[in-house]
Amino acid sequence: QVQLVESGGGLVQPGGSLRLSCAASGSIFSINLMGWYRQAPGKERELVARITNVGRTRYADSVKGRFTISRNNVENTVYLQMNSLKPEDTGVYYCNVEGRGFSSWGQGTQVTVSS
Repeated sequence: QVQLVESGGGLVQPGGSLRLSCAASGSIFSINLMGWYRQAPGKERELVARITNVGRTRYADSVKGRFTISRNNVENTVYLQMNSLKPEDTGVYYCNVEGRGFSSWGQGTQVTVSS
């Protein structure tokens, strides 16, 4: 099994930046995909960005051009660089990793964009 530790959330003003990190441990040899999801109160959890082991990426339309996902395969860590943040980016951000026959989730980190 894989354990995930998320960090980097916090309070930021509109137009500001944050970088989220998610470090994986455990059965990391089986990980194929790493990504970030977010959820606001009263809304469904949505995919923000994901990246494959060979570096292919996908982004939600709402964050294209503002967010960048990357990973360090040596440290088994995935990052989400968030620039030009908007109030609608507010929510709990969850790290997700997938591999052979499993899907693991972090406990979430709060991101609040407010003036």
